[in-house]
Amino acid sequence: MSTRGAMLQPSISRRRGDRPLHVQLYDRLREAILAGTLTPGTRLPSARAMAQELRVSRGTVDVAYARLIVEGFLVTRGAAGTFVMSPLPLTPRGASTAPPKPRRAETRARTVLHPFQIGIPGVDAFPIATWSRLLGRHARSARAMDLAHSDATGDNSLREAIATHLAVARGVIAHPDQVLITGGYHGALGLMARALSSPGDQAWIEDPGYHRARSALSLAGLRLAAVPVDDEGLDVARGVALAPRARFAFVTPGHQMPLGMALSLPRRLALLAWARSADGWIVEDDYDGEFQYDSAPLPALKSLDDQGRVLYAGTFSKSMFPTLRLGFLVVPDRARDALARVANLLQPAPPLAIQRAAADFLREGHFARHMRRMRNLYAERRTALLHALDELSSPYLQLEPTTGGLHLLARLSGVRDDAVVTHAGSLGLAPGPLSSYQLSPEKGRLDGLLLGFTTLPAPRAREAVSRLSRAIELARRAPSKGA
Repeated sequence: MSTRGAMLQPSISRRRGDRPLHVQLYDRLREAILAGTLTPGTRLPSARAMAQELRVSRGTVDVAYARLIVEGFLVTRGAAGTFVMSPLPLTPRGASTAPPKPRRAETRARTVLHPFQIGIPGVDAFPIATWSRLLGRHARSARAMDLAHSDATGDNSLREAIATHLAVARGVIAHPDQVLITGGYHGALGLMARALSSPGDQAWIEDPGYHRARSALSLAGLRLAAVPVDDEGLDVARGVALAPRARFAFVTPGHQMPLGMALSLPRRLALLAWARSADGWIVEDDYDGEFQYDSAPLPALKSLDDQGRVLYAGTFSKSMFPTLRLGFLVVPDRARDALARVANLLQPAPPLAIQRAAADFLREGHFARHMRRMRNLYAERRTALLHALDELSSPYLQLEPTTGGLHLLARLSGVRDDAVVTHAGSLGLAPGPLSSYQLSPEKGRLDGLLLGFTTLPAPRAREAVSRLSRAIELARRAPSKGA
């Protein structure tokens, strides 16, 4: 084995629960570069040779190399190979080059996927080999101009691919110039808040609604009006009554978060009419609108927008994987310049290699095939969970009807959801408490559980539901804190 191989071999661990191999390889290479073990100008083994030496897949090495290239630690020189960058990216003054201390057990535990966890897709079924190949392709083929400059609003190849996909899948017709690439959904929120709002502007938000978006908007200085949600979605008339001078409405019309209903057509038309008359903006978060199991997905609200009032926000976090941190905005022409200016100065698009790999993932049909597989897989896991809940669950748990999305909602009676969640955590479960999504308890406290099924294999559904029933019983028997 070569000296380089010997240096890297000890860092690749295959024990269950350890970090992914490509992350381990990235960390070891980065550590060796910063410590000076790999000096500027050092030629690294080819991805194929490194993979053979470490007994890992070629894709594992491609992903590690690609990340280091994007971050400026490595550079490719065509057929000559991959080299440590010279000069190196600056190390922060006073930073230690010693090997990092092992992470504490509680830090590692946060990365473990528990039954019923929401917000995480079925990453076990993601085609990582295909993605690694695409990412490696663009990391290796980068040209000099690619290293010098990229469009802050996003690479044209990805903007074109997204525009094509949305026209087919969501009924949204947009020119690629109207598509801006963002750092996920929260990157889109930050972009809009900086470009289109002023501190103190009022905004409608759904109640209950996505609590992380609520916190982000408050941090951006918006004054939030909690607009109730009923069986038809956001109550537009109540919004007008509560905050008649609002400039924004943040909605999840395809599948309301967390309750699950779709915004009805009359409410959609009423919301568009409000935006037109108030000179306001509607921000459509289509976070899992493509996941329907009993019918075709509803067209996006943006597909009805003929006045340029809707900013359509999407992300690949649920359809691909969360750590990709890749999202997009489809914006009206009159808002684009302001958004592009902020993107250029404060929030540029993610690294170019990632964007171009995502464009190929869409254009070559990998995304469409992956979505078909995931719909089938999620339908299977959802059905298994429904059957298990029907057979085993507690009488204090009542399922709400829903036809889509990535979680089920179950209402609780006679017990608080935060108490159930605490006991569920001690049993290795991670349901979400409905009450945490509620801003203004106008109609009384909402107690319920959000039960994600995307990461719960069908054969494990019964055992997970049995533990959930146990958690409910433990919560019911425990003394009430409010007593």
